[in-house]
This record gives sequence, structure tokens and C-alpha cells, in this order.
Amino acid sequence: MSNTTMTNHDLAKRRSLLQDLKTHLAEQEQQFAVQRARLQVFVDRYTSALAPLYMELDALESQLHSATTLLAQALQRNGVQARLPKAPQPTALPQLPQLPAGAPFPVEPEGGWIELGPPPLKTLYRRAAKRFHPDLASSDAQRRQREEQMMLVNQSYDRGDRKTLERLLLAAGEDSVKVTGGNADAIRHWLTSSEVAVQGRLRVVQAHRAVLDNHAVAKLSEAILKSEELGLDPLGVMASRLRAQIAERRQEIYIGQRLDADSELAESFLRRCMDRGAGLSAH
Repeated sequence: MSNTTMTNHDLAKRRSLLQDLKTHLAEQEQQFAVQRARLQVFVDRYTSALAPLYMELDALESQLHSATTLLAQALQRNGVQARLPKAPQPTALPQLPQLPAGAPFPVEPEGGWIELGPPPLKTLYRRAAKRFHPDLASSDAQRRQREEQMMLVNQSYDRGDRKTLERLLLAAGEDSVKVTGGNADAIRHWLTSSEVAVQGRLRVVQAHRAVLDNHAVAKLSEAILKSEELGLDPLGVMASRLRAQIAERRQEIYIGQRLDADSELAESFLRRCMDRGAGLSAH
């Protein structure tokens, strides 16, 4: 027996450890799914309450950018060193990380758990003779076929042709372990590759779990839920602030579209909009 051969006890122990590792992985994946589902409930609430307001504000910021750009260009034509506003960026609504699908784990080799060497040539011959004996035929045609097979079996045995006997038996449905023996090397390779695959997947899941636990949405959710437990309405407050900003932008658009570049108020209005930093920072 080579030093790479594993005993049945070694195989069973490593298989048990592999199963424990798979169980731990499944628990980690389940915990990620539960945590993500909990945060998604918050994201849905947040989006439902605030997304329409953010979209309206973004649209107004875009209109204000157009108005202030035209005003800045007009001031430049009048010799004023006015800065051109930068285009505003749309508000990014919260999105949670997804756990990527894992690759299938290696398939366990058939018969690999049986530590059994290949049977002797004589044993193969006896099994072949028993399987192909002409007296087992159910018809004349089958008897002739079996006689031909037995001739090949006898010839193979006489010349020590093990491969032909193995091929005949396997083609007839004989158990591969009884024909070629158990493959401890195959199961050892399967165990090693499976352990590597499961550990790799576990690292991916744990990394995504860490990202999810430290995500800005998780921190925001915790803060808002704590405020709500105190009887406050933080989402309502945020919505009110957005409505106030929307009203302010509408007023700024109204003014910006009507200001003449020759007006003394034009430069100060443009500077005030850009200093406010609502997507109008200078290039």
C-alpha cells in the first residue's frame, strides 16, 4: 500500500469534516440572505418615501444648471470672469450588494469510498464465465451470442488480457468496483478539491457579509429605526427637507431664467448658486 493511500477511517473523518464545512457555508449563506432581506425592506420603505422627491429635485437641478450656464456665458460675453457651473449628478438611491452564485462543487467519484484493490485475473475470468455462460441464454440467438462472448473470455484469460475482460464485464453492467477496484487516489483528490472549493466559496460569502454589515444602508437603517423607536419620524423629516429644497430650486430657476446679464444681481446670484454646492461647483 502506497503512502498516499487513505484508510477507510481517514476517508470517513475527512468526509465528515467536509460535511461540517458545507453546513457552516450554508449557514453563512442563509445569514447573508436574512440580513439582506431585512435591509431590503428598509430600502423599499426609503425608496417609496423619498425616491419621487429625489427625482423631482434632480430634474430641477438640471433645469437650474441650464439656466445658470446660460447666465454665466452671458456674463463672460460682457467681460465678467464668471465660472461655468458643473453638471449636477443624479441622486444615487440605495442599492444592496448581491451574493454571486457559486460554482457547482466537484462530484464525488463512484465507488471511491471502497478501499479495494483490483481483483486477480482469475477472479475476473470466473465472473465473466458466470455472466456469459451459454446455459443462461433464453433463446438460440442469445446462446450463440454468449458462446462467442465465452470464446473471447477464454482467449483473453489464456493470454492474460485483463483489459478485455474488464471491458466485457463493464459493458455487461458489472459493478466497476468489482472489476477495477476502489480508487482511493480519486476520492483523495475529490476531497482536496472539494475542500478548496468550499473554503473559497466561504471566503466569498464572508467578504460579502462584511460589506453588507458595513454598508451605508445598514448604518442608515439602524439610525432611522432607532429614531422611530423613540417615536420620531426621520423619513418624514427628510421628505420635508427635500420639499423645501424643491421649492427653493423652483424659485432659483424662476430668477435665473429672468435675470439679465447686465443686472447687478446676476453675478451674485450665480456665485450664490455655485457656493451652495448643489451640483453647481466650478470646473
